[in-house]
Amino acid sequence: LLYLAKMTVGEEPIAWDGCLKLGFVPQKDIVYNKLLPYADILDEESNDLLGKIKGNLGRAVQLREIWPGVLFWTRKLSTYMRLYGRKFSKEDHVLFIKLLYELITIDKLEISMMQGLARLLINLLKKRELLSREDLELPWKPLYELQDRILYSKTEHLGLNWFPNPINNIIILFFRYFPESATQEMLEEWRPLLCPFDVTMQRHLVNLFARLANDNIGYIDWDPYIPKIFTRILRSLNLPVGTSQMLVPRYLTNAYDVVHVVLWVSALLGGPSKQAQAQLSGLFNSITSFFHPSNHGRWLMKLMKLLQRLPASVVRRLHRERYRKPTWLTPVPDSHKMTEADITAFVESMMQPVLLAMFSKTGSLDAAQALQNLALMRPELVIPPVLEKTYPAMETLTEPHQLTATLSCMIGVARSLVSGGQRFPEGPTHMLPLLMRALPGVDPNDFSKCMITFQFIATFATLVPLVDCSSAVHERSDLTEVAREMCSASAEFEDFVLQFMDRCFALIDSSTLEQTREETETEKMTHLESLVELGLSSTFSTILTQCSIDIFKVALEKVFNFATTNIFETRVAGRMVADMCRAASKCHPAQSLKLFVPHCCNAINQIAVNEEVLSEEELDKELLWNLQLLSEVTRVDGDKILPYSTQLVQILQLTLHLKCKQGYTLACNLLHHVLRSTALIYPTEYCSVPGGFQQPTQDYLPINDWGRPGDLWNLNIQWHVPRVEETSFVFYVLDLILQPELLRLQRYAQGERDMTRDDVLQSLSIVQHCLLGAGSLLPLLQGEPIPELENYRDAICRVMRQLLQHILEHSEDDTKSLFSIIKIISDLLHFRGSHKQEFDSRWKSFNLVKKSMENRLHGRKQHIRALLIDRVMLQHELRKLTVEGCEYRSIHQELMRDLLRLSTSTYSQVRSRAQSVLFTALGTYNFCCRDLIPRVLEFLEPDRSDVTQQQFKGALYCLLGNHSGVCLANLHDWDCITLTWPAIVRSGLSSAMSLEKPSIVRLFDDLADKVHRQYETIGIDFAIQSECRAVAVQLQTSGVPLPQDPVPSDQEEAEGLRKQEEKNLDSYLPSLCLKTFFTRCSVWCRPWKFEHNAIGFMSLLLRDDHPLPSPAILFFVKSLNHDSLLVRKLAISAVAGIMKQLKRPHKKVPVSPNELCGLKEPAGMIAGDRPDNQWLQYNSSSLPRTQQDWEGCTFVEKTHWGYYSWPQKLMMYSPSEEQPKQELTREEMTEREQIIYDHFSDPVFINQLIEFLSLEDRKGKDKFSPRRFCLFKGLFRNFNDAFLPVLKPHMERLVADTHESKQRCVAEITSGLIRGSKHWSYGKVESLWELLCPLLRTALNNITVETYADWGTCIATACESRDPRKLHWLFEMLMESPVNGEGGSFVDACRLYVLQGGLAQQEWRVPELLHRLLQYLEPKLTQVYKNVRERIGSVLTYIFMIDVNLPYTQPTASPRIKEFTERVLLRLKPLTEGDEEIQNHVVEENEVGEQDERTQAIKLLKTVLKWLMASAGRSFSTAVPEQLQLLPLLFKIAPVENDDSYDELKRDAKTCLSLMSQGLLYTEQIPLVLLALQEIAGSSSWHARYTVLTYLQIMVFYNLFTFMSDQGAVNDVRALVIRLLEDEQLEVREMAATTLSGFLQCNFLSIEGPMQSHFEALCKTRLPKKRKRELGSVVDTIPSGDLVRRHAGVLGLSACILSSPYDVPTWMPQLLMNLSAHLNDTQPIEMTVKKTLSNFRRTHHDNWQEHKQQFTDDQLLVLTDLLVSPCYYA
Repeated sequence: LLYLAKMTVGEEPIAWDGCLKLGFVPQKDIVYNKLLPYADILDEESNDLLGKIKGNLGRAVQLREIWPGVLFWTRKLSTYMRLYGRKFSKEDHVLFIKLLYELITIDKLEISMMQGLARLLINLLKKRELLSREDLELPWKPLYELQDRILYSKTEHLGLNWFPNPINNIIILFFRYFPESATQEMLEEWRPLLCPFDVTMQRHLVNLFARLANDNIGYIDWDPYIPKIFTRILRSLNLPVGTSQMLVPRYLTNAYDVVHVVLWVSALLGGPSKQAQAQLSGLFNSITSFFHPSNHGRWLMKLMKLLQRLPASVVRRLHRERYRKPTWLTPVPDSHKMTEADITAFVESMMQPVLLAMFSKTGSLDAAQALQNLALMRPELVIPPVLEKTYPAMETLTEPHQLTATLSCMIGVARSLVSGGQRFPEGPTHMLPLLMRALPGVDPNDFSKCMITFQFIATFATLVPLVDCSSAVHERSDLTEVAREMCSASAEFEDFVLQFMDRCFALIDSSTLEQTREETETEKMTHLESLVELGLSSTFSTILTQCSIDIFKVALEKVFNFATTNIFETRVAGRMVADMCRAASKCHPAQSLKLFVPHCCNAINQIAVNEEVLSEEELDKELLWNLQLLSEVTRVDGDKILPYSTQLVQILQLTLHLKCKQGYTLACNLLHHVLRSTALIYPTEYCSVPGGFQQPTQDYLPINDWGRPGDLWNLNIQWHVPRVEETSFVFYVLDLILQPELLRLQRYAQGERDMTRDDVLQSLSIVQHCLLGAGSLLPLLQGEPIPELENYRDAICRVMRQLLQHILEHSEDDTKSLFSIIKIISDLLHFRGSHKQEFDSRWKSFNLVKKSMENRLHGRKQHIRALLIDRVMLQHELRKLTVEGCEYRSIHQELMRDLLRLSTSTYSQVRSRAQSVLFTALGTYNFCCRDLIPRVLEFLEPDRSDVTQQQFKGALYCLLGNHSGVCLANLHDWDCITLTWPAIVRSGLSSAMSLEKPSIVRLFDDLADKVHRQYETIGIDFAIQSECRAVAVQLQTSGVPLPQDPVPSDQEEAEGLRKQEEKNLDSYLPSLCLKTFFTRCSVWCRPWKFEHNAIGFMSLLLRDDHPLPSPAILFFVKSLNHDSLLVRKLAISAVAGIMKQLKRPHKKVPVSPNELCGLKEPAGMIAGDRPDNQWLQYNSSSLPRTQQDWEGCTFVEKTHWGYYSWPQKLMMYSPSEEQPKQELTREEMTEREQIIYDHFSDPVFINQLIEFLSLEDRKGKDKFSPRRFCLFKGLFRNFNDAFLPVLKPHMERLVADTHESKQRCVAEITSGLIRGSKHWSYGKVESLWELLCPLLRTALNNITVETYADWGTCIATACESRDPRKLHWLFEMLMESPVNGEGGSFVDACRLYVLQGGLAQQEWRVPELLHRLLQYLEPKLTQVYKNVRERIGSVLTYIFMIDVNLPYTQPTASPRIKEFTERVLLRLKPLTEGDEEIQNHVVEENEVGEQDERTQAIKLLKTVLKWLMASAGRSFSTAVPEQLQLLPLLFKIAPVENDDSYDELKRDAKTCLSLMSQGLLYTEQIPLVLLALQEIAGSSSWHARYTVLTYLQIMVFYNLFTFMSDQGAVNDVRALVIRLLEDEQLEVREMAATTLSGFLQCNFLSIEGPMQSHFEALCKTRLPKKRKRELGSVVDTIPSGDLVRRHAGVLGLSACILSSPYDVPTWMPQLLMNLSAHLNDTQPIEMTVKKTLSNFRRTHHDNWQEHKQQFTDDQLLVLTDLLVSPCYYA
């Protein structure tokens, strides 16, 4: 008890007596269970189940019974959690997690089992506040090994392991429970694998940083990095900027996930420095205009996501800081919590983009969610602007999309608006005007408007009690001003309700069947109509629920009159009216039934007095309508129906046997609803305040309850629980109505009486509705009849089976009755009062409503009362539905067989309905699949001649299964697979099988496809570790409730172990069944389709832990030369897999890298080229060129070892004498190896194989095939060079042939040879290269457009993860002279490509080769040929890729960009010094002799440009200072106008500038760049000056925050732009104005007084008078300096005006006036003013009414004159 007393939990009242009854304190049970009407029995029930789970789960683990024991009981545990939540003690919680963790990490556990267990484990770990690190610690290593085994499986690509769906990322939840030391251990484990050249790293780093920031708010100082972070974020949005708008394919930077960005930003806010908020405001200011609805592009989705997620993330953070119960997780220190000022600043910075995004092209949903969260924080800032947009939108007729957008945003902020509160007290006063104005939206002509209006009205009605409390104004004196206003306004509620009803009636009148359809069309409701019906009925019922009783009475009267004075057709309008009546009778059943029931009963009785009515085919409309009305209004509280029971039963007896189908269907509905209302458990009211509003206004003011959340602990739900009278009434009705029907059907089935088909259908319909109505009271199927009490479920079942036999024998074409029987069987099996689909859709809609109205800030289940009641009801239904894993009794077996019979019957519709019921049932009962499979397979037997095609197809469909359920063809069980797979293949010989029918062909394809997709390697041997069993014993012997089952004795354990071993042996039986499979295969496979299926199935049975039996290997090797391409492909994969199985393991020993190089371990971490990893690098002076060197050399194959750091244990191959013997004779081989050896040594076999491999498959689509590569690699690895002599002549022949398929084949063999020779002895390797080098030379000379990619892949594959010193022959050969001009430019380019492929794989380990290559290429940079230049550019990128400038990294030993650039600049001297224009010299190819330096320099420049372009997208850091020295040159060449004339040099220069301007700059680089730009801005070429501006635009935007954090840089940029505003060249001036306007728009510069007055002063420059010129004299064209200055001033003003296209700031009107004064100046000033004004008009036209407010009347007059074009006729 003391222990319990210590546990005080927040506000939730802990029920101590409950804990005493349970015997433990539950971790966190589902609170909604406590509110169920039968809550008191749940504790006992849950304890009983939990005890069973603990006992049996522990027992199963100790007896080592993974399947079915562990699996069955873990499923039970997850069901337990669905029903009761985490209702177990803390110690049990920890034990469950530990046990599952041990189970998941069992070696070789099947993936599907592992995923099932992982899902449960994730569920147990989800609520992280329940368990702290003290309670639970999990080791990280097993989990990492598991992930590694599955995600990076070494054998999956060879088809030795089949993992169907990828494993979800389960690690994310575990990391909180790793021990403290884990971080360090992980770093040590993975640091050697880190590599700066990896492209995916940046994305994951953002994720890591975001999580780090979010978990440790206030413990890390991010301030120094904030400009950097925000610059990167802005860049990753990929916005189009500047005039050229050319984007780099920057696959390095642009892939940040918005989710991570948002998390990071929201964690940076707050704190003392406020820097993050300033940058965030800057970010939104700079991108606001992208949100305007007129802008659209690929980037928009990302922006909208940012907008929607950010407020939600900040709200989550605030909740954590202010409202969440403190837990063991790191708290936020007070100094860094968000203050009120922080919140205000955040909301203000987001408002403008959000308001623009409301009308976005992607819809208003994102904006609505953002507003919902912002309004929780600052309603007074958020709601008024939204209201300002909403009121006009409600008045507009021409723009309905405005209405839908604003209403959906209003729905988001509804709760904040209605509840008012201190921040926004006047909020609620808007409510009534909004509701009244929304009414016209109920419009039959505009569907989407109608739906959003319904949603809007329903949302507000749920939040507010519609009670007229205007009398309170006089009766009470304690009201505030706002409250008085609300009270007097509430008098309008009645008016509102009545007007709403009138609108609905009008809607109904316009949608009757006669109005909307011609006679011929269908009579069902269309999809849209059913949505409107749903919207209408739910809105109306919400309104009535929330009404005071006075308003309700008026409404009821109105509905009653409408329903009874008209007669509606029963399909569309009738359904809507009946729904409205149902809504009324649900709210106050007593008053409503008193009106409706007598009226309807009288009307029906009067018409039915007439006997012949009962047998009419077409019934009287009035009778139908009254029946429909009656059937709907009886869907109310069962208690209130009982008084009318006699009348209702009398009507039922009268109408159930009407002849007319429509009539008896309505009567059946009435029967169903009457039974249902009396038999089910359900809440009877959903009002927003418990107990309703019927209190006098003196003591109770309804307006205080506006927007009030429900109180979970005082919900006071009114339940309907069936009383004794009601139950007896139900059984009375069943005896009266169901009994005679069953008798009739039974006698018909036994042939004792005749019935027409319509009669049978009618009877079935009555039976079905009885079952649906009373299903919840009928016990489940037992099978054996119980004498004293007839169970109707069993009775129905008996009769249905007899009837089914009868129909199938005598009238199989009566499909309607069969449909009905299938439905009844399904309900007999599963129905307990609600259907799964209905439940799912209600759960879904509950979640949607919850989301749209939740309060994430305060959390703690502050939902509206109606929602909470709904959730409790769902909990009740969930309990009813979870009956999975039921016992499989004989009666179920019989029903399943009936379903199977129906699934293989004649008519396809019957088949498909029966199949779907069958699949549901298969998922429900344990182990029934095994029982059914043999019965399904009977239909596929080839020797049965009585199977029809329909049965054959039905059986195949049964095997295929539906998309969600089980697939019988692919159960995870050897016994089933050994039955089904051979049967599918064998069925090819069945007489019912015909490949002429496309449907059957498709079925076989689908089956094969599904098996391949879903099959996963079935586990053969698992061992349960002792740790796991220890946890299981603990689980069985500790905690409350104690399990009943005893701990297994030692004998039982030993028995379990024996069984497990037996099972492991048993499961190896497949190899035996495989043998039979292979031997029979040759006999069965007549049609080719089945041969393909057979080999496909067999290839699935390859595994990495058991080699295939010899006959199978023989089969696959023979299939390599099969006639069919498909079979050959499968065989190639399979043989490659077999090679992996037969691979002999090589021994590895740990070595110390420091001893190898003889150096001490370096202190501190330094990456890059260090003395201790120098020995790994390629060094031509010490290559292993003799046997002795070769054996003494330690080869390190993996490229990453040693670059960053060494692994703790470096594993190397031990010397060759300890390795398995290399050259085996045939006698020493195993039988399996002999088969392969014999075939591949046979020249005939090889001839045929090579012939097939060098055929082309699909012209132009073929590529280098990794599978064939694996095949050859395996051959040469396992059998050494045994097959070389046979293959050599073929290789020599193929390499001389230039056909692409021949070349591809030899490339695949070559790469396989090189990689396969990994463990060969030196002599063999040497002779191998003697063979290969000439081959490769020939190949490179014969290279063609089609094959160069294959040779590149071949060499790259051969060099991947290989020590370069092992391949020195290859590298030396490739380096001989790549660019020698032999064979033309194309061959040169290809040779470089192939060389690049090899070197790129080696990265940092070949600096010597890279230096040699660079030396070789430098003189050749002045290439004539474009393709060689491009290739050299790309090669240079790879040469310099390792030259990265990172902290803690040694400068590289490979070539460096800096030195190279200096050498290039020297050679470009002639171009940089001269001033004349640089022309692209097209050189004749046969020109001999040295051309002048200048031409050489131009050719060099072309290659350098190619290099700069190639490296922009690839390299890590941006242009280094040396590359900046090339800028002046590029600016000179780049063209200004987009000329189409193809000039390679100019186009490349332009692209280069565009790419360089988008580069990322570091703070220290900015002054250098600006200096270079200022220098160029003074150049004499106006092209260069113009291009400086376009460069500047992009550079500043892409490095915005880095620039803004450096005030000096900002000033420099401003000075530069203002200087160029006064340039003598008009184009430059205009571009400067555009640039300035852009900088102002993204808030890089602000419009300050000094700048404005500077422009105004410039404007006032006096122009010289025009001298009267003599006619004919030369016109003076050069503009005078004064004109330029004056134009500059005008351009400056114009830039200011154009910088705010979507609003009118305070300074704008005056500037416009100043500008208009210059309308009549000389050109070009006049042109500028005109353009500015027309642009102003274009961008402000949309919201002119709003913008007009900013101007005075005089200004408006002037403006109107300016903007209206002058009339030419005046």
